[in-house]
Amino acid sequence: MLLMLLFVFVGCGEDEPEKVKPKEVVDEAPEEGIIWKKDGARMALIPAGSMVELDAFYMDIHEVTVQKFKKFVRETGYEYDRWDDVAEYSPTSKHPMIFVNLHEATAYCEWSGKRLPTETEWEFAARGGLVDKTFTWGDDEGPAQHYANCTGMKGRDKWKYCAPVGRLKPNGYGLCDMSGNVWEWCRGWYGSDRGSRVLRGGSWSDDSDYLRVANRNDGISPTDITSGYGFRCVSGFPAAQQ
Repeated sequence: MLLMLLFVFVGCGEDEPEKVKPKEVVDEAPEEGIIWKKDGARMALIPAGSMVELDAFYMDIHEVTVQKFKKFVRETGYEYDRWDDVAEYSPTSKHPMIFVNLHEATAYCEWSGKRLPTETEWEFAARGGLVDKTFTWGDDEGPAQHYANCTGMKGRDKWKYCAPVGRLKPNGYGLCDMSGNVWEWCRGWYGSDRGSRVLRGGSWSDDSDYLRVANRNDGISPTDITSGYGFRCVSGFPAAQQ
């Protein structure tokens, strides 16, 4: 009887079907961050809107820098002659590009294969996932010194004019300088006359009250330039690299 049981046990083992290897699971989730090939900009994935109807998109983590704008000028031969003005307020290659009007910002976007954000996209991204908060970091004005280059701040804000990009804390989506440093050009016309535009975010020369995430610098001529006007780019999702 014992021998028979042993035989049966061994026989059952030999008759077991060959084990099937589990299928490899492919992660099809979107990348949370990418490097844009044309200008080398780091971009963060901004999820689809829940409070507003908005598809997911990618946004530059940093404002377009002097270095990147110079690359655009070199490669395209674009005529730009305000470098002395730029150097006074944004003295290094890592500082934000300033003294750019809407047409110049748009030309850069077209060269890179991206575009300017709409106001809705900009504000949704600036909030970083927070809902109905006054600032990009919350309701308390106090933490502004950790997030924004603006007037009247101490702590990490040690710059007289523009700060190099990315030196202060990012918002909830990993975007830097959405408050302060430079006002950022947005896509779309302001008003029915289609003669002016809107910038968002506040600049180094503004006090913290201007950093309210819903604040708008509107009615601005597309040809206006100042030491506080810059921009960043976005791309639809999935990103179509150039």
